Parts: sequence; C-alpha cells; structure tokens
Amino acid sequence: MITVDELDIPGIRHAFYGRRGGISGGLYTSLNCGLGSGDAVDKVTANRKRTMAALDLPDEALVTCYQHHSADVVTVNQAWTPDAAPKADALVTAVPHIAIGVLTADCAPVLFADPDAKVVGAAHAGWKGAKAGVVEATVRAMVELGARPSNIVAAIGPCIGVESYEVGPEFPTPFLEEDRSNALFFSAGRQDGKFMFDLGGYVARKLNRLQLGEVLRLDRDTCGDSANFFSYRRACQKGEKDYGRALAVIALD
Repeated sequence: MITVDELDIPGIRHAFYGRRGGISGGLYTSLNCGLGSGDAVDKVTANRKRTMAALDLPDEALVTCYQHHSADVVTVNQAWTPDAAPKADALVTAVPHIAIGVLTADCAPVLFADPDAKVVGAAHAGWKGAKAGVVEATVRAMVELGARPSNIVAAIGPCIGVESYEVGPEFPTPFLEEDRSNALFFSAGRQDGKFMFDLGGYVARKLNRLQLGEVLRLDRDTCGDSANFFSYRRACQKGEKDYGRALAVIALD
C-alpha cells in the first residue's frame, strides 16, 4: 500500500495498492483486485475487502467501473455492486464514504482531490485513454461538482516505466500529430526502428497543462518490479495467460 503525503489530507483517504497482502495464488499472487481476471471470484472479493479494511472503510464502500480504455467519466452519487458497474475509465464523487477505484496492470492510475470543495476523482490512463483525454475529462467532471483546478492535487501512481515500454515504429506518429513536442516522451528502443515510451511523463504533462494545484508522479515501474506489482506486458513477455490487477482508490470521509 502506497500513499503520498500531498493526499494525506484530513477528510480524504487514499491508497495505491501493489500485489502484496492478498490471498490469491499463482499468476494472481497475491492482492489481485480485478474481477475481470480469471482468478476465483471469492478470492478477488476477499482481496477487495482487505483494501477497504486497510482504509477503515466498509466492504460495500468500494466502487469500480468496467474499464475500456476511453475518456468516459462517471459521476458517482451512490455505491453500486460490481455487476452493475458502468463502462468508464474514470470516476468522480462529492459523496462521503464512497471509495472510487480504478484497476491497473501497467496503465497509469491517477488519483485527484480538491480538499476545499471536497471532490475526488480516480482515472485509469493507459496510452489510449490518456491520448483520448481521460485526465482532462476527469478534471472537467470534478469542476462540475464544484472543484477548482488550482485546488486540485493529482497523483500518478505506479505504472510501466520508460525502461520497460518498448513500442513499434508506428506508435509515435499519432502522438506527434497531436503535438510535435510529444517527441520528448520517445527515445531510441533496444531494437532498430523501435522506441521507448514514457507513459507517466506523457500523463504528467497533460495534467500540468490543466494548471492544477499540484501534480505528483510516483517513479515505480510496474513491469520491472515483479515482486511488488502486476504487469500485463510482463505477463505477455513470459507467455502467461493472464495477470492480476492492482487497485488505486480514494474516498471522502
């Protein structure tokens, strides 16, 4: 469980969970919180309960969505059961005692808080969602609930690091078409014609351009640290059929 000092604010609870501290085994060892994985549902449910207990919240406080690499944001007014989860990649709320969460396994989890307006958000930012504008959409949804960008603290949690994220020769083109300065986030790959992509840096600049109060980035490479994090890319490289999902969560008291 990782927290950041800047979100340790009275009235707000948050955490970026890794893979340690759960009951799942095998590919899902051990704190797999992804109901969309092939893990046993009872084990995933027990792991999700553990994440809430660590924040001193009831099991039913946790809400997550059916993520599909979009810029879709849902405003949460009441908790729902997992089988009623909407399709989205970000959640925002101004309702106390609801823990909004996103699941990742290399994509960037981003937690947001405006402590004055008492509005929080959580976004799942893979390259597709980040490019589509999921973090910008999350901030807009928070503003609709009364937040002010200059009061928002945003924290990017553990995600795949540039040293692990090699992409094909076609990958940079749409980013450069969006903004030529996005070349900053690409460097020479280990193989000729390929590139290394800095997902966390790309997300951070998108957040900084929103003129938020503070933008933080945890420098932890999920792909390169198998002891502490789940990773889709690492699973693919090893020929594994599935992988666990980590939870990032934030709630108002």
